[in-house]
Amino acid sequence: MYTPFETLPDESRIWIYQSNRKFSDDEVAEIETGLHSFLEEWAAHGTSLDASGIVKYNRFIILAVNQETQQATGCSIDKSVEFIQSLEQKYQVDLLDKMNVTYKQGAHLTHKTLTDFKKMAKEKAVSANTIVFNNLVNTIEEWKENWEVPAGESWHSRFF
Repeated sequence: MYTPFETLPDESRIWIYQSNRKFSDDEVAEIETGLHSFLEEWAAHGTSLDASGIVKYNRFIILAVNQETQQATGCSIDKSVEFIQSLEQKYQVDLLDKMNVTYKQGAHLTHKTLTDFKKMAKEKAVSANTIVFNNLVNTIEEWKENWEVPAGESWHSRFF
């Protein structure tokens, strides 16, 4: 069952998928429509999940589940990955590769491979103060507090 993202409790579990390119506004509208339809049907062991999803910065797809009402299980998580894979195919993007880094460069978002980001850190093209997106956060509360952080305050700190 679809629930507005802002109404889910802070303890809700989240999954963040970053695109290797920015989606157009039209693509975001299509993705949001598909996301809403998927979430209306998303279930674990036949029980509807109290779930939501948003697209942030035309680049990140964030799924969330209120685990107080029903926990996502292996099969339901597999269904969400299948949905994400269908978006990858439809929009010719990479959403599942965790070996990439997205960071802020002024008002713009930049996407690099982890290898390139490490090189840039070594060359001081990015610093511990560079705002990165920590996609390893697990709850809405962590997302609110620790998703957009200076690289020195995230798992990226090992590169500086």
